[in-house]
Amino acid sequence: MQPGGRTARPARMPHVEEHSLMATLDRLDDPQESAAGLAATTAMTAMTAMSPSVPSVAEMAAAASAAPVAPPPAEVEDELLEAALDAQTQAGQARPGRAARPRIREFEAIVEEAIRETADTTTLVFFTGSERMEYEAGQFLTIRPHQFPALDRFVKFFEDVKGKREPARAYSMCSAPHDRRVAVTIKEELYITGATKYPPLMSPFLTYRVPPGTRMVLTGFGGPYVLPPDIESRTDHLIHVCAGSGIVPNMSIIRHCLETGMKLRHILIYGNKTWDDIIFRRQFEELAARHPGKLDVVHALSREADVSRYGSNVRTGRVSEALLREHIPDPAAAHVFTCGPGIGKFERQAAREKGEEPQPRFLETVLSGLKAIGVPRAHVHHEMYG
Repeated sequence: MQPGGRTARPARMPHVEEHSLMATLDRLDDPQESAAGLAATTAMTAMTAMSPSVPSVAEMAAAASAAPVAPPPAEVEDELLEAALDAQTQAGQARPGRAARPRIREFEAIVEEAIRETADTTTLVFFTGSERMEYEAGQFLTIRPHQFPALDRFVKFFEDVKGKREPARAYSMCSAPHDRRVAVTIKEELYITGATKYPPLMSPFLTYRVPPGTRMVLTGFGGPYVLPPDIESRTDHLIHVCAGSGIVPNMSIIRHCLETGMKLRHILIYGNKTWDDIIFRRQFEELAARHPGKLDVVHALSREADVSRYGSNVRTGRVSEALLREHIPDPAAAHVFTCGPGIGKFERQAAREKGEEPQPRFLETVLSGLKAIGVPRAHVHHEMYG
């Protein structure tokens, strides 16, 4: 994850609703709802009246339909976005049969809902106007910290210390392209002495301190962690191996496949510390019930001694080579999407200064395990944070 600044965590934020994202996205995807008839219009309009910086929903819808959004100015093309665009371009060149992706652009959005998924993870659902956003399942958008007055002093401090402009942060979308709303899920990053170079800046703010009605500018969409266009001709099932917030882009991919009628089965192997740390736990249970035979979920919990009370699909320990081997009976035919923490730049630098090799994290362990059991490298799609 990108470095930033951390703010204090409140015990509970009253604006954050604790309910199923699946139900939320189902309601937001109702075709009878329009930009002018949102269920939350009254509340958001009231917030707008109290905060002059937040435009009304009607103004947002009118602006979205009346005028095209200009491409981002040169000064906001930071290192992160440039790297993402390079990766996206390379991925597009590697697949000549794919149609050109929509141009990266900035657009204004209003936070419609802030949904507490776990104690340290929040989903932000955005209203972006009357148009449906064009992106691919598994992609991300970026958010610049400079637009938030509450972060101004921290941004300036980090820019003084680093000697360069503070970059935007990338957040994977949990929403799918067929949804009427764009949604991202953010997990608070922690500062760990000796492992983290700078205190996190954006993730604590977005997780705990962004209420509905908040206006922000988003840049999207990017990232090559997407389904190949001919995936259904390559395989009849996908293996998803994730840890922590690495589940977010895979939730988008899984929902997109299941809810648009693609003929793919899914096996999800998902690692977390505890039962309460599992992001989208209820949503995956609901998906499996709605699509019988299409989704199997296996949880691996590293800090739970007794997992028998949670069900037969819950294991003790981390995601391991043995667990991969058990649930990937035909490695040569497997197509895997894996996302989670990997060795970051600071960790590599710290290890190099000590004359040591950095310790493998989740992603390195999974990639090694997939190679060991015989999954072809070309069949493995991976994305990391760290």
